[in-house]
Amino acid sequence: MLVRYVIARKSWILFFISLLGVTDLLIFLDQGVSIGPASFIYLNSLYIILFVLFFIWRYRNETRYLAAVAKLQEVMPADWIESLPEPDNELDRITGHVLREASSHFKRKLSGMKEDQLVENDFIASWIHEIKTPLTAMKLIMATRQSDPDIRRMETEWLRIHLLVDRQLYMTRLPALESDYVLEQVSVQRLATEEVRELAPWCMEKNLAVSIEGNDATVVTDRKWCRFIIRQLLTNAIKYSPTGTSLTFRTNVTEQENVFLDLIDEGPGIQPHDLPRIFDKGFTGGNGRIHNASTGLGLYLAQTVAAKIGITLQVHSIQPQGTTMRMTFTDSNAFETVRRGQADNIPL
Repeated sequence: MLVRYVIARKSWILFFISLLGVTDLLIFLDQGVSIGPASFIYLNSLYIILFVLFFIWRYRNETRYLAAVAKLQEVMPADWIESLPEPDNELDRITGHVLREASSHFKRKLSGMKEDQLVENDFIASWIHEIKTPLTAMKLIMATRQSDPDIRRMETEWLRIHLLVDRQLYMTRLPALESDYVLEQVSVQRLATEEVRELAPWCMEKNLAVSIEGNDATVVTDRKWCRFIIRQLLTNAIKYSPTGTSLTFRTNVTEQENVFLDLIDEGPGIQPHDLPRIFDKGFTGGNGRIHNASTGLGLYLAQTVAAKIGITLQVHSIQPQGTTMRMTFTDSNAFETVRRGQADNIPL
């Protein structure tokens, strides 16, 4: 702060040095002024001391407000505008006024953007619910003609449309996930089985064998959102798995009571330089460029939801031996604490 102030007030310093130099020059040139060396040094020292005292006084007064604002910037609370200090001079009052006006303008724009986003989300949610009606009717019609090969192929395409619509619905709900979060004890293998059954037509089309291995385990989590994560991982595995290969769900429980759910495929694997970025929004990687249908949203959404509900996602891949996606559920005690806390807050 001091260095910046000195640089900002360099004109003062240059003016003082110039004024002192002119005064000393006049003393030397004016024959009518007689002053000894001791008095000359005393006069210059007095001027320098007075200027330094003046400079320190101005520095303390002019930087008090800026220092408080800079300190506030480091913490930046939600109500930072209300924490602004009272200005000591007119320049600080102007600065404070500009900050308050900028904050009000930003809040108005943010409020307008949020309102537009809510309207857009409501419109999308309404559209999704409306389109689900004809999709359900199509499903019922196809169910009556399962023996027709063309109908079975149509069912696979219907499933892809259904998954896209369903994912869009979850995307609109994602900002309000905290209000739609219900903890319950669920079987990990049962969650995997439900998703396999949901995507069975796609697996049958690609002749993929799906197996579930390991000892079943019970975790405390949100069933709906956890299934959404498994669905994104399974969809990715099916999309990139070659025809005639296999997918394996494997469960395991560690000594620390952490539960693992691994999804293992026999696909082409992920390139090492792509691994750190696979959960980034919109990132498709080398395999995604080969499959033009890739959007780079599935793993991003899975990671976003997992972080919100306390699940850790990890990936292990060795080309061309396939990919293992791991979901780690922390010990049930932590979730049970949250669940009991929610129950205690419910009014009777």
